Formats: sequence, structure tokens, C-alpha cells
Amino acid sequence: MRIAVLSTPFVAVPPERYGGTELMIYHLVEGLMHRGHDVTLFATGNSRTSAELRALYPEPQWPPDPLVDLNHVTWALAQLPQGEFDVVHAHSASALACARLVPWLPMVYTVHHAREEVCSAYYRHFSDAYYVAISADQARREIPFARIDVIHHGLDPRNYVWTERPRGNYVCFIGRFAAVKGVPAAIDAAALAGVPIRVAGETHPVDVKFSECEVLPRLRQPHVTYLGSIGLKEKGPLLRDARALLVPIEWNEPFGLVMIEAMLSGCPVVAYPRGSVPELVDDGVTGFIVHSEAEMAEVIRDGGRAQQLDRQRCRARALERFECSRMVAAYERLYERAIEDAAADAGAAIHIA
Repeated sequence: MRIAVLSTPFVAVPPERYGGTELMIYHLVEGLMHRGHDVTLFATGNSRTSAELRALYPEPQWPPDPLVDLNHVTWALAQLPQGEFDVVHAHSASALACARLVPWLPMVYTVHHAREEVCSAYYRHFSDAYYVAISADQARREIPFARIDVIHHGLDPRNYVWTERPRGNYVCFIGRFAAVKGVPAAIDAAALAGVPIRVAGETHPVDVKFSECEVLPRLRQPHVTYLGSIGLKEKGPLLRDARALLVPIEWNEPFGLVMIEAMLSGCPVVAYPRGSVPELVDDGVTGFIVHSEAEMAEVIRDGGRAQQLDRQRCRARALERFECSRMVAAYERLYERAIEDAAADAGAAIHIA
């Protein structure tokens, strides 16, 4: 198949540090190339890929700007002349409207965000697209789509190593310093358990006030080590040697890529049951679902259930569910169906004419 993949203009593929969407795109594109498809990736110019790379912006345009995104998407679609591609896979909502510029191409669109009413109202205008939810929980919360598949993210397990007995005596938190991510609860639970915590992440512009009030003072506590924003090079060893990854989220997170990074590292995920968590975490196998800071502290304390978890079994279960080839195969089947539908529609139109 000849596939056009539209990433964002905000973060490189793969991301150097923050960028769950772009990390998923990287593994998808590389997997499609490995399976023999002809892939063109529209991303930032500093992206790394074995596919053909086309870029309007040489460097990431951060923070995100809707006009920058619109410029990137329209520029990309203008390079898809009729007959040269079979399907386009977009990761930006603006591509749905811009797809009117390429009506001959079926559009696959992955929804990466939690439900937002303004977006849901917008999606109602584009019933012809092939929507992908990244968790069943996300799909249930969205408006009914005429066509929707649930495809979990996948990662390359070779980037994550595990150990039966982690070298560290700490728990960790990795994520944005936003209220919905729950970093204060993670730090407080670690303190309650008497366990050191290593915190990796950064504050985005919209979260500055929250971070200044609730996060930065906690980072100065003696049981906390602040690592800043980290990439895979630092993340792998951090998760491998951690007692647990703490995910006390306060929102319906659509997926949470860091959770499967932890599982692939044999590191149990201790999380609140919001959004995708009950769907992704096999309680007692790849982590533990808890309902409060006190319960989280009980799980991660010295001698607690987190230390008793079979890390080899955790890694094995993560391989079964979240190895990237499974994700690639699911998207491959969806592309094939979209192409077949488009061909059938074109044939019906000719017959009617």
C-alpha cells in the first residue's frame, strides 16, 4: 500500500523527550515499512524515519498553534495528487476538514485526546472518515461514529529491558505537571509510604499556575529527586530499576503510553481507575489499581505488593498486549478496508453514471 502519514508540526518523530503521539507514529511508520509498504511521513524536518520524509517546518513548532497546524496539514495534503497514494492517516483534527482537498483518498484519523465537546461537535461533520480510538473507554465517551476501530498503542520492546530485582529503592512519576496527571498525589503517596520518588516531567504553559502552587514546593521535599524532562535514554533505566510507576490520574486518560513503557520494563503500574487504566493494567499482573493515596502508599511500601510482583510475568504480559507489531497489523487491516470501500464506492458511482 502507498500510505501518507501526517504527524504534527509540534514535535519530532520520534520525540526527543515529550511526545506520546509522535512516539506512536514513529513505531507505526517503521512497522509499516518493515512490512513492505510505501510510506511517506509528513513531519518536522529533524524527524528520523526509514520512510520518505517531507517537511514544511525544519524544526518543531512549540508550543502548539492551530494556524501552524493548519499550514502543515494543507501543505501536506496539497502533495497528494490523485493516483499516487492509496490512503492517508492523519493525527490532527484539522485534517478532517482539509480532506475535502483530496476527496479521492480515504482518511483514517486517530483520536488522541479525551472527549472535548467542541471537537465532538466538529467530528459530526465528517462521518466518512475512519476513526480510531486508542482505548475502548475513549470510544465509549465519544459521540457515535459511523466507523470506529479501537487500536491500542504499541511499542518496540527492544527499547525496554527488565530485571528480576530492580537496583533502585524508589518509585517514580513521569508526566506533565498538570492537575489531571496527579503528580502531587504521587509525591504525597511516596511520602506516606516512606519511599523515595524520582519525578520526571515539565510544566506546559497552560499549567504554570497549578505547577507553581502544587508541584514546585513538593519537588523541594527531601524524599523527592527531580529529573527534569527526560527521553527514552533516561526513561528506560529509570523504569527498569523502579519499584513502581505511580499514575494517580484525575481525568479519563485516553491511553497513557508511559504505562506500557513501564510494563515492558517489568515495572508495575500503580494507578487510579480512571479512563483507560482498568483496560490497560492487569491488576496483580502488570500493576495495581488503587483508589486513594493511602492505598497507593500501602502497595508501594517496603514489603508491599509492588515489591512482590513477578516482573518477568509483567514483561511477558506487556509483550502479549502491547508489542508494536500488533498495532501495525491492526492499522494495516483498517487501511485495507478503507481502500476497498473507496474502490467499491468509486465503482458504484461509475455504474450509476
